[in-house]
Amino acid sequence: MTESKIIDGKAFAEKFCGEIAAEVATLKPHGTPGLAVVLVGEDPASAVYVRNKGRQTVAAGMNSFEHRLPASLSEDDLIALIGQLNRDDSVHGILVQLPLPPQISADRVLAVIDPAKDVDGFHVVNAGRLATGLPALVPCTPQGCMMLLKSVIPDMSGLKAVVIGRSNIVGKPMAQLLLQQNCTVVMAHSRTRNIAEECRQADILIAAVGRPRMIRGDWIKPGAAVIDVGINRVDNENGKSKLVGDVAFDEALGVAGYITPVPGGVGPMTIACLLQNTAIAFKAQRKLEQA
Repeated sequence: MTESKIIDGKAFAEKFCGEIAAEVATLKPHGTPGLAVVLVGEDPASAVYVRNKGRQTVAAGMNSFEHRLPASLSEDDLIALIGQLNRDDSVHGILVQLPLPPQISADRVLAVIDPAKDVDGFHVVNAGRLATGLPALVPCTPQGCMMLLKSVIPDMSGLKAVVIGRSNIVGKPMAQLLLQQNCTVVMAHSRTRNIAEECRQADILIAAVGRPRMIRGDWIKPGAAVIDVGINRVDNENGKSKLVGDVAFDEALGVAGYITPVPGGVGPMTIACLLQNTAIAFKAQRKLEQA
């Protein structure tokens, strides 16, 4: 039986946020990076996430601008606000919290964010630059996954990576980042035939499907690195809810070589990488040399 090493995303993110704060302090002669977060409606999970983002933005020495708007907001009014933020020189990063209410098209909203301020990395310009190997603002969750992976597998060249899930937010950019590391990448999804067998061949397995405990222990290649992006709320036998990932964690322990827990794995890295993107955007807009 393999002895699994649990990748502590919380500890990694705390250290990384400290490094970002130190860098922000050195930028003070040029100004203060500013992050604007827009929340439309009262989705509880989104509200908690926005509050955490704001707190950590301030802790890193950056300016935090929160815009909390009613669920009845029109698409035109939201687009008008984004236009204002695009023109605001004190705002260097713009994040519109998803999901949006049904009357608002996320695609149309994301398309009007200035790509230079698109710290979520969702604009087609940044997606295209990432796909073609050009410098880009990279989506935060895949970037966090890659940092955790590199902390345990510094050289991934030639390894087989399987990404389960093909979303624009995680799956597709994750595949691009793995290709940049010279992995052989397979993207698995709901139409993939014999998905379990695909997973069993993976040296690196990224689970991002949003289905609790879908990836069973016998789907995992012994010694593989498993990154669990899923955050699912389920009820346990006592009727109390808890968070679980897309991987059956207890089954995977003792099979995987490395594995991220849920919570405490990828989640903390997402906000850390958002702060990193805000600092990168600030330096680009101020025409400062990138590190």
